[in-house]
Amino acid sequence: MSHFTTSTGVKINYEESGNPTGRPVMVMHGWLCNLSTVKSIADSLPELRVINVDLPGHGQSSEPPLLSDGRPWGVEEYADAMCELADALGLEKPDLVGHSYGGRVAIVMGSRQKAGKIVLVDAAGIKPKRPLRYYIKVYSFKVQKKLANLFLGKKRASAIIEKKRNKAGSADYRNSSPVMKMVMSRSVNQDLRHLMPGIKSPTLLVWGENDTATPLSDAKLMEKLIPDAGLVTFKGAGHYSFLDDPGRFRAVIRSFLID
Repeated sequence: MSHFTTSTGVKINYEESGNPTGRPVMVMHGWLCNLSTVKSIADSLPELRVINVDLPGHGQSSEPPLLSDGRPWGVEEYADAMCELADALGLEKPDLVGHSYGGRVAIVMGSRQKAGKIVLVDAAGIKPKRPLRYYIKVYSFKVQKKLANLFLGKKRASAIIEKKRNKAGSADYRNSSPVMKMVMSRSVNQDLRHLMPGIKSPTLLVWGENDTATPLSDAKLMEKLIPDAGLVTFKGAGHYSFLDDPGRFRAVIRSFLID
């Protein structure tokens, strides 16, 4: 394991493998995962110089600090950190492989022309369309929060509101630390589709046909928006398509990045 400290003071843990003189590729995992989750991807590319990263707030990397205006990090700040790591390691336009949240980061880096080839694996980045009942629920929650602060005091109100959030939120939200809950709340509301037409890198989309976290419809939209993109779907696979169908995944990614 190796460590790098960004200009913001965030410690980034990463593992380097493969051919030290090969073309560089950065592998980035999904939310609440770590570099071990995508190790099978890293191991499938021995001809390349592989940098497998623990994203900030995951694995052995430290949590990101709040920004100067009090906001949590979003996808842009994660992309900043990965670009800083790439520069420190002398990686000029590395290939990028991003699963789920790591795909978000790869999309932003690609839109900045900071990537060679890009592989988006069951990637996040499309803000889902939500029914009216969702927005009613959100605004009702905001009203409850204001009333609680007014009548119960800030400290007691915060405890009650957080309990409600944990009960109503996803498993990913409930299992995150307070800082990472804020990061997640900001990130999931960032729709990246406006960045996709600006990606000039050849892009491979690899998707599980039965993915419910980032549905196949997201992949089809990304394929339309990214100029040089192609989509491969795995029948019967879910959100972790690279684990559900490892043999086929290895063949597909190697064909795109190496063969």
